[in-house]
Amino acid sequence: MASGAPVLRLSGITKRFGALVANDAVSLDLARGEVVALLGENGAGKTTLMNILFGHYVADEGSIEVFGKPLPPGDPRAALAAGIGMVHQHFTLAENMTVLENIALGTQGLLRPRFDRAAALARIESLAKTFGLAVNPRAVVSGLSVGERQRVEILKALFRDARILILDEPTAVLTPAETDALFRTLKLLVGEGLSIIFISHKLGEVMAVSDRVLVLRAGKLSGERRPAETTRAELAALMVGQEVAAPAIAAPAPGQPVLVLENVTTAPGAGVGLDGLSLTLSAGEIVGLAGVSGNGQAALAAVLGGAAKPASGEIRIAGRRLAQWTPAAALDRGIARIPEDRHASGSIADMSVTENVIAEAYRSPRFSRAGFIDWKAARGFAAKLIRDYDVKCPSPETPIRLLSGGNMQKLILGRALDPDPSVIVANQPTRGLDIGAVAYVHARLIEARDRGAAILLVSEDLEEIMALSDRIVVISKGRLSTPSRRGERTIAQLGELMAGHEEAA
Repeated sequence: MASGAPVLRLSGITKRFGALVANDAVSLDLARGEVVALLGENGAGKTTLMNILFGHYVADEGSIEVFGKPLPPGDPRAALAAGIGMVHQHFTLAENMTVLENIALGTQGLLRPRFDRAAALARIESLAKTFGLAVNPRAVVSGLSVGERQRVEILKALFRDARILILDEPTAVLTPAETDALFRTLKLLVGEGLSIIFISHKLGEVMAVSDRVLVLRAGKLSGERRPAETTRAELAALMVGQEVAAPAIAAPAPGQPVLVLENVTTAPGAGVGLDGLSLTLSAGEIVGLAGVSGNGQAALAAVLGGAAKPASGEIRIAGRRLAQWTPAAALDRGIARIPEDRHASGSIADMSVTENVIAEAYRSPRFSRAGFIDWKAARGFAAKLIRDYDVKCPSPETPIRLLSGGNMQKLILGRALDPDPSVIVANQPTRGLDIGAVAYVHARLIEARDRGAAILLVSEDLEEIMALSDRIVVISKGRLSTPSRRGERTIAQLGELMAGHEEAA
């Protein structure tokens, strides 16, 4: 390869899905030791482009070169062999296996008689030391923190001799300290000549870590900027086609307590449960719940949504203690939920938009007549949500799996907020969304608060917590910190609480 030639070149990549043009003549290159950030709205074509690069899709037009050689289309093994590695936003690790086993899995051919465990262990330890990826190779993955799991994913790619590393939303579930550690690792990787494509929606991080920023909009490259020569506002405008303003937040006017949890403890289960947790949600207030993933957020959301019953303690709604607690009872009492995972628990992929938006209320008088679903009313409701929430969707009969993440989230948000609920459990409501969709979701939550709803905002994004929350609590190992008002604690102090250091904060 000629000196200074790109290590990766995509030329004129076009991909169509029927009438939809997901990628429209996209061209980009990546130099040795360079970090290129890829920005774009949900549905802009970033994922499609990466799937073409990895051989999961075949482009209708265009070509790819890696280190000066053509990359065969539709061949994931060829991409791996060419030195391309990817760390997905949702980790792909076998939790019942060790770090060593996860990293080495799939790297040995069937004809090799014996796995050289000692050699693999030595190589992992060498890579970990070189790039600051501290992790115990003998540890079982299920016992690792989120930050440690991400290090394992990076080590997996490096173990396979990756020279081009693609990071998809790498900081989405990290604490501030873990994010800083990741950025230090990226500097070491680049210093060793690796090239990185950094996909993120966090403009501050993009500005801090990248050499160049490429912006996709509606399948086309809408701009390229150097971080030193641009601003967050300009990048946001390139992403969505217009200026993006954060919603204004008036001072809160909390009303009466709507939902109270008192000394709630959950039975031991697969994940971290609740340990004597007490929480009050009042009308007209957003309570932000920060914490590292896996510290009891899932258990709390399950209890509030009626999917789990406390082993001890009590739940009161509008002053009344509840004896029977089920998902149906929660819905009947005005508790709406925006689930953490829009794919696994927020929607049914092969069902239509209409079927999904009435899934929690199909037995209600709104959509039921004499025991049968009123499909005219159901389709009308779906069409209303598509219109009111600006969902890019061909029709109410479209399978929801064909929608982008942002448009799917808008539908789930609309389903939860219509009609006006008294309590909203918003669990990671903007995870993986672009800046325009984030601003939209935030504005709707603020509107609901101002109408008198009591909102629990569960998020691992501290900037989101600090921007929206009237009151902030941190959950660690199933217990809550002392609450604070907006602005009383810094991001660093909240990060200490997330790490379980109450005294330090």
